[in-house]
Amino acid sequence: MKDIQSKADHRQIDIDQVGVCDLRYPIVVWDRANAKQGTVAQLEMSVNLPHHFKGTHMSRFVELLNRHRGEVTLHTVPTILREMKERLDAESARLEVRFPYFLERAAPATGQSGLMDYECWFIGEASAQGDDFILGVKVPVTSLCPCSKAISDYGAHNQRGLITIEVRTRPDAEGRPTFMWIEELVEVAEASASAPVYPLLKRADERFVTMQAYDNPVFVEDMVRNVAARLQEDARVGWFHVHAVNHESIHNHGAFARIRWQRP
Repeated sequence: MKDIQSKADHRQIDIDQVGVCDLRYPIVVWDRANAKQGTVAQLEMSVNLPHHFKGTHMSRFVELLNRHRGEVTLHTVPTILREMKERLDAESARLEVRFPYFLERAAPATGQSGLMDYECWFIGEASAQGDDFILGVKVPVTSLCPCSKAISDYGAHNQRGLITIEVRTRPDAEGRPTFMWIEELVEVAEASASAPVYPLLKRADERFVTMQAYDNPVFVEDMVRNVAARLQEDARVGWFHVHAVNHESIHNHGAFARIRWQRP
């Protein structure tokens, strides 16, 4: 049959990325407590396309994914990217994997437990400049306003916040990115806010969390600085991007802060 995609294109325009997106697929990721966790990911797979090709072969992306339907981790992503480049005759390849990740969380006073979901992602790239791997997680938290606490006769306003962390880790002895657990980034985010968010709280737990937040007031600026300080102290981290946003409870706007950092 005719291979239309491989025919020549005469417009002399390179395409940076071409591929498939919004592809839902079951994957298995590493879980610190249970070794492995099954989840359903949404994937984007792409390669560059030189100007002399009319198109790429979209079906080959799905063929490659079927070959790697097991674990998707920082150790398997480079292999998938390498095969994408080879199979599609490309100079660069990119893989973005977004998925919900569930953790068993116990309430702080009663110990009642429930499942908490976190939005996580891997982004891998392979090109002439080398390989790249980013681990990302979005963590819901509680923040209590220090200004409100200081100026009020009693009480203080608090709000739901979201802390987003992306990290690149430094290479290990074999040249691969050093491993970090998703759970570690969740813990960094929660420790940087006024209090964590839980899936299940009884009255004793609600009292505990309310007072914990009151005792630990933070601005959105404090949260990103707290995260940054913890990540800078971790020798595995070579680069990070942290973004925090508070969905304000008494203002008609949100408040955010962002820090990007590269280890010297």
